[in-house]
Amino acid sequence: MSLRHRLMGITADRRVRVMTPEGEIGLSADCVVLALGGASWPHLGADGAWTRALQSLGVTVAPLKPSNCGFTVAWSAQMRAFAGAPLKNVVAAFGDIASRGEAMIVSGGIEGGAIYALSRALREAIERTGEATLLFDLKPDMALEALTARLAPKSGENLSTRLRKRGRLDPVAIALLREAGPLPGDPAALAARVKACTVRAIGIAPIARAISSAGGIVWSEIDDALMLRKLRGVFVAGEMIDWEAPTGGYLLQACFSLGRAAGSAAARWRARETTA
Repeated sequence: MSLRHRLMGITADRRVRVMTPEGEIGLSADCVVLALGGASWPHLGADGAWTRALQSLGVTVAPLKPSNCGFTVAWSAQMRAFAGAPLKNVVAAFGDIASRGEAMIVSGGIEGGAIYALSRALREAIERTGEATLLFDLKPDMALEALTARLAPKSGENLSTRLRKRGRLDPVAIALLREAGPLPGDPAALAARVKACTVRAIGIAPIARAISSAGGIVWSEIDDALMLRKLRGVFVAGEMIDWEAPTGGYLLQACFSLGRAAGSAAARWRARETTA
């Protein structure tokens, strides 16, 4: 089914209604494999509209939510000026989860690979309490003691110069340090800020901007062959199911593997049914 087609309905005897650019058509099949995606790419057709068709038949679908997504931050005007600037080679941490990579400052918050790996934990915390505080290690390859010594004051140097020249931090990283509060002059406190700079996230970026989505058909609705228990001969795969994985190879491999498993199971089921 192309991205310009939309599932409008499906029946227990596998009659499918599909909306196409030319209008609605009906199809009938021996078995059906649905791999309609989540809701994180609505401009390409993955808008999660299929949930209504399955829910109308009693299939339980967990709400679709952003995954591998960004988060909103109430930046100051000074920090918003750095929108589009990357924080390179940092470690972002939340709770006992840490992720090394790149984070991108956007006008309304923060996103990027280092953030996506924390997205499930951050999303769940924000859903519970309305906020979540991330910690950024802006110099992950330098020990706190070594950084403290490097940031010791020298005559004629201001804090920004110390951070830029001897801390080797770029302007966006220094701006992030200032965003967390007035910069301490003491080298130990300054180094501690660099190694654990706080950022308070207060919201979740819209699902339309997310890399993928969580939620979907709950596992109890699916048998071991990925067939819907309430719709014999209808198999599901990919982000339609309630799971989530880190972006990149993990997410893609999981989708490909589920698709292969569902397709193989559908072929076996059809062979059994037609020879019974």
